[in-house]
Amino acid sequence: MTTHATSDLCDRFGDRVQLCRAALKSYGGRHAASAAIACVRTFEDAALLRTQLGQPGDGRLLVVDAGASQRVAVLGDHMARIGMDNGWRGVVVNGAVRDVDRLAAMDFVVLALGSVPVRGGNAGLGEAGVELGFGGAVFVPGAFVCLDGDGVIVLPQPPG
Repeated sequence: MTTHATSDLCDRFGDRVQLCRAALKSYGGRHAASAAIACVRTFEDAALLRTQLGQPGDGRLLVVDAGASQRVAVLGDHMARIGMDNGWRGVVVNGAVRDVDRLAAMDFVVLALGSVPVRGGNAGLGEAGVELGFGGAVFVPGAFVCLDGDGVIVLPQPPG
């Protein structure tokens, strides 16, 4: 799938673009992507992410609302590798990740608020396929996210 410049899309689509204002940092080796969205909500638990990334990604980006917690990481290099192997383009986490040196060497998008070496829980808490809201943007499963060095935006459909 083609990667679209977020600045060009903002110019082209104006108020139809939602800008995510969360202070996300890039941790993966890939820094730009355009893809359909899949969504997970969890808090300090990584099991549901692992389950989702174990399913066929079909080039989608997994958007995770981890409640902005930076006490534990909900994604690390092993889970990112599972996602890559299953066709996911990357993960956007409203929370923390770990294994950042290894994530940086992977051809995978990883955006998060921060990093911490402590692993998240494994209870499987949370829900998948739900609408998420953080950073002033609403992430709906099946909507379209574009990200690059300028930021993260959401469109209701692919820009074409």
